[in-house]
Amino acid sequence: MTTPIITLKVNVTLIEKARLFKGEKGTYLDLVLIPTPNSDYGDYLIKQSVKKEERDIKMPILGNAKIMGQAKPKPEADAPAEEEPDEQDSVPF
Repeated sequence: MTTPIITLKVNVTLIEKARLFKGEKGTYLDLVLIPTPNSDYGDYLIKQSVKKEERDIKMPILGNAKIMGQAKPKPEADAPAEEEPDEQDSVPF
């Protein structure tokens, strides 16, 4: 089984620079992928991560992510409505 590849497209101008984490080996951007199974744009939306106590803060959507190499299932079309029976068919005898 092959491992799926996930591609991301991020609008870097929306990144809150104050939330970047400076570590010993570089500066890090913590992102969150949120599944969007019915979206036309991607399989996930991307937001910048927030601390647990900041969960009520609405972060902007930075972009989308898509799983490559897997066919996305198409939503099933609504089943046709059943036709009303003729009055002759609804007679109880």
